[in-house]
Amino acid sequence: MIHVFLLLVYLGTGEHRKLTSGDMFFYDINDCQYFAKRVSKAHGNYQYSAWVDPKDRVTAYCVPRKVPTDSVKVY
Repeated sequence: MIHVFLLLVYLGTGEHRKLTSGDMFFYDINDCQYFAKRVSKAHGNYQYSAWVDPKDRVTAYCVPRKVPTDSVKVY
């Protein structure tokens, strides 16, 4: 078992929120946060939130997880 960081990507807000990706594991928190930032910046820009439908908003963040070394691909 090793400790890694799992990137979670959600699409939508409120009742529309659903997990769209929860299978990307990273050894380094900085790598995980890089991709979380890039995904949410490319598709989750809320500067003009009135123009973005709530079901199309993207939220991405990293959480620590402990996984078996032989069962998941870790980047």
